[in-house]
Amino acid sequence: MLQPQVTDIESVKQFLLNLQDNICQTLEMADCKGSFIEDNWQRELGGGGRTRVLTNGQVIEQGGVNFSHVYGGQLPASATASRPELAGRSFQAMGVSLVIHPKNPHVPTSHANVRIFIAEKEGEDPIWWFGGGFDLTPFYPVHEDVLHWHQTAKDLCDPFGKDVYSKYKKWCDDYFYLKHRDETRGVGGLFFDDLNEWGFERSFEFMQAVGNGFLDAYVPILEKRKDMSFSEHERSFQLYRRGRYVEFNLVWDRGTLFGLQTGGRTESILMSMPPLARWEYDFTPEPESPEAILYRDFLHPRDWLNE
Repeated sequence: MLQPQVTDIESVKQFLLNLQDNICQTLEMADCKGSFIEDNWQRELGGGGRTRVLTNGQVIEQGGVNFSHVYGGQLPASATASRPELAGRSFQAMGVSLVIHPKNPHVPTSHANVRIFIAEKEGEDPIWWFGGGFDLTPFYPVHEDVLHWHQTAKDLCDPFGKDVYSKYKKWCDDYFYLKHRDETRGVGGLFFDDLNEWGFERSFEFMQAVGNGFLDAYVPILEKRKDMSFSEHERSFQLYRRGRYVEFNLVWDRGTLFGLQTGGRTESILMSMPPLARWEYDFTPEPESPEAILYRDFLHPRDWLNE
């Protein structure tokens, strides 16, 4: 397997910085009012990043698009417990991660992430991999939007192999699953990790395709739904379902855990949280209501493109 060189890592970094710029600019245009503020930060143990946050926009209630590049002499024991081969190695982790929480309950929340991890030890080959993906969390889903989302995902996967979409779709369904609720976080998308078997160049190409594909998948849905009227009841349900987002990120998400364990910047790590959320004891939707349809038809894995 070809090993990454310093110039390869710099190419990844430049792509990620440009990706952050492009996503922020495109979302600002779609919002028509809000703009991202930038917060550059340094990690005491090595590295840093630039956090960009948009709040109180016309469409986006709160959204964050983060770039980070952190490194250090070794990973904490909690991070190597499941990967003992990483113990005693220096590491660097670099990526762009974003979460968009719209105001309108008819516009889905969305998340995307692309990243690279490298662990090195003198006299040994580096251990490296790419990861990432994107997923969609609607509150009042529209079937054609879900089809568009998954078709975009499949189209970007197909040049890399006929089984790539189905493999990474299933991984997404499995990963973004709230075991304690017995439901998926939303309607899925793509999730991949530990990608290195294609070699560095091809794996990097796939990571780029996923990063660039996010806007193609999400912005048409946002544009279509952002001007729809909504009621206080729908807004209240949106805030209730946002609670599930919080539960997943704090209980199950590996990226949140890794960031906190490695001394990442807490404000940037937790920018994925919605600005407002609510919980309600033993909520049960009215039979055949739009809320009940979400639970019945959308919060479990489906083969959206072949039904």
